[in-house]
Order: sequence, then C-alpha cells, then structure tokens
Amino acid sequence: MRSDFFASSKGSAQKIFDPRTKLLMVVTISTVVMADSGGGWMSVLCWILTFVPLALFLIERKWKAALIYFCVYWGATLMQLYLLPLTTGVVNFLLVAMSFFSVRFMPGIAMASYLVNTTTVSEFMGAMERMRVPQSLSIPLSVVFRFFPTVSEEYTAIGDAMRMRGIRFGGRKPAKMIEYRLVPLLVSCVKIGDELSAAALTRGLGAPIRRTNVCEIGIKPQDVFTMAVCAAMILLFIFEKI
Repeated sequence: MRSDFFASSKGSAQKIFDPRTKLLMVVTISTVVMADSGGGWMSVLCWILTFVPLALFLIERKWKAALIYFCVYWGATLMQLYLLPLTTGVVNFLLVAMSFFSVRFMPGIAMASYLVNTTTVSEFMGAMERMRVPQSLSIPLSVVFRFFPTVSEEYTAIGDAMRMRGIRFGGRKPAKMIEYRLVPLLVSCVKIGDELSAAALTRGLGAPIRRTNVCEIGIKPQDVFTMAVCAAMILLFIFEKI
C-alpha cells in the first residue's frame, strides 16, 4: 500500500465528525466485521459497514485511499467467490489466508486510516482529555498516532533515494533491494520513536496539571446520530451472539 493510505493530514477541511465519534466508528466496524459468522441479517449489516470507510474517503476527497480500499476489499471478495473453488493444496491455503485477512481486517484498517488522516494529534489529545482517559494511555496513543504516518513518509523517502541509485525490482541490484530498504527503515523507526517521545514531553503531555487546547472539538448533531447508530449496531451484534 502507498503512504497515502496511512499518511496523516495537517487538517481536514470538512471536520465532519468529532474524534470521539471516529474512535467509536473504528471500534464498531472492527468488532462487527471481524466477528461476523457469515450468515443471517448480520451479514447484511457487515456489508453496509464495509461501505462506510469508502464513503468517508470519498467525502474527504482522498481518492487514492478510496481506490486502494476498494481494490483490495473487492478483489479479495471476488477471489473468495470465484478463485478459491478452482484451487487446492498450498495455493488454496494461501489464497484463503489472504482473502480472509483482507475481507475481515481491511474495513477496520481503512476506518483507522480515516481517523489518522482527518485528525490531528492535538484534536486526538483533546478528545482523550474530555473522555477522562488517563495520561498513561493517552500519551502512548498520541505517539503511536504519529508514528505510522511518519514511518510511511520515511519509507517513501527511502524508496525515492533507492530509485535514484538504480536499486529497484528488475534493476541492476535486485538482491540488495531488501537490505538497502529494510536496514535504513529500521534505523529510522528507532530514531522516529525517540523523537516523537521527546516531542510529546516537550509539549507537556506528561505534566501533572491539566493542559489547555486550542482545537475546536465538540459533539455535533451528526455525531449524536452516528453514535446512536454505532451503539444500536453493537447491541444488535451482542444480541445476535447471545
């Protein structure tokens, strides 16, 4: 997947949902879709939930992320319907694993990508403070919130540097490509983690007093409606499992 799928934007022009609503949507979609037993009206509910990340990507005009999600999810679905019955043995096992992961995990991953793409760290921390989440949990989450987008950007930069040196699949040194990409990326991951931890402390995230926040977040009518729908879906899911 390209870095656009995990990259964090500097700010969403739409600001449709509050960060707390988006967190609830991530939990709802991940729980219901991953635990779907594949039968009854719950399957219809899961199909509806799989369209939510796609619709949100399109509303936010994140065309590349929407295209990646559409191709991966529906490609895996078509694989389950038409390709799996034609294969046997190890090939069938590999295809089952790939399609199962894509169909069950991809909607939750896409919704989490939407959360990262449309929420700044300040908005996320403001939402955590309003939910009275302890700092021992919110601070690591805020670091992780920026870690993956930063690693994705670093991987893209490493790829650009390798292409400038002619190191690519099908190039003059294909056997060295993994080494030339993986080693710098691992070193960068360690450095990025240290820098993000220092940045979190510099912003006063570990201070014993309550921090101020200039971000304007709040529950709006669409948040109330979405939270009610998510709560209803979770209750229906629990009722179906009992």
